[in-house]
Amino acid sequence: MTKVLFISLFSCLVVMNQASLISRCDLAKVLHQEDLDGFEGYSLSDWVCLAFVESNFNISKVTENADGSFDYGIFQINSHYWCNDYLSHSENTCHVDCRELLSPNLLAAIHCAKKIVSRAGGLHNWAEWMMHCAGRPLSYWITGCHLG
Repeated sequence: MTKVLFISLFSCLVVMNQASLISRCDLAKVLHQEDLDGFEGYSLSDWVCLAFVESNFNISKVTENADGSFDYGIFQINSHYWCNDYLSHSENTCHVDCRELLSPNLLAAIHCAKKIVSRAGGLHNWAEWMMHCAGRPLSYWITGCHLG
């Protein structure tokens, strides 16, 4: 019984360790430093909401899609269009290796997200943002964050 309990506990710790989470305010600070507040008309709160609904602030999140493509990182950027994962055909519009989108410094993910938003559709390219963030009051996403 002790052995089974130990294995179960160890498995939970391994799964928890695979997630690389960033706090809401730490993310807001990085996004602010990278001039995303007001970028293409979207507020800092829009970006923080996007990160939450897409990845729950998990920088290392990778999701497999039904078409065989994968979504990477805090903004869940798709490998078919935006980055190269070397697993399937990719347009690689951001000219980036998908693994770079998992970097804790977030710069590759931010630069690629800016490229996506600069094209037609803006944040509307993310279905989760459309369903959970668009047209809603979002200022609470940065409440209490000291961005100075």
